[in-house]
Amino acid sequence: MVNLKVTVWNEYRHEREDEKVAEIYPSGIHEAIGGYLAQDGTLEIRTATLDEPEHGLTDEVLADTDVLIWWGHVAHHEVRDDIVQKVRDRVLDGMGLIVLHSAHASKIFEMLLGTHTGRLKWREEGEKERLWVVEPNHPIAAGLGEYIELPQEEMYGERFEIPAPDELVFISWFEGGEVFRSGCCYKRGKGKLFYFRPGHESFPTYHHPDVIKVIANAVHWAAPAAGSPVTYGRVEPLEPLKVMKHV
Repeated sequence: MVNLKVTVWNEYRHEREDEKVAEIYPSGIHEAIGGYLAQDGTLEIRTATLDEPEHGLTDEVLADTDVLIWWGHVAHHEVRDDIVQKVRDRVLDGMGLIVLHSAHASKIFEMLLGTHTGRLKWREEGEKERLWVVEPNHPIAAGLGEYIELPQEEMYGERFEIPAPDELVFISWFEGGEVFRSGCCYKRGKGKLFYFRPGHESFPTYHHPDVIKVIANAVHWAAPAAGSPVTYGRVEPLEPLKVMKHV
């Protein structure tokens, strides 16, 4: 079996600037997620961050990535537009993309979905979140119970300005009463895209085994699939055409 090549991308700002976040993720959110995923023997993990040359997403890295995981929050505007375009092109060509938590407002998510995905309700009170599995037979939900319960998280609430998902795997309920579409699947070109809501930097969400299970399941779901060739533009006819000449 050929291993899937996964790149975990993180802007890596909070962990270097906030002591509380550094205590939870001393090597960064990307290293925490990557470390857990590396325990899956079918995955090859690399990480990349915003302040690396080309944000760590060189042509060579993108060409060698089957699934890209994206976490961002305070520096969406610093991501170069040309890099975003390259990521988009790779997704359309078959690379999987997993967008986590506050990356709902990232340039790449908005470009692929075609709307201002940053519009939603939010509240950072550390309240309980219960993510209900609403598609129990979906591959991303494999191995879970009826729900995932997180003791503390940031609240995101509807209305969430996204197109209707092709498939909705999770709906969140929060202690304060709001609900949110928290596990959204899309197809774009030949690629698959999954948005997964949990993951505020101030809480140890990416140390929760069920959260990691969802991300690992999503990697396998979003992996490029073999298919038939696709042709665009003008083509020659397969059969001779009986064309009437205009007089």
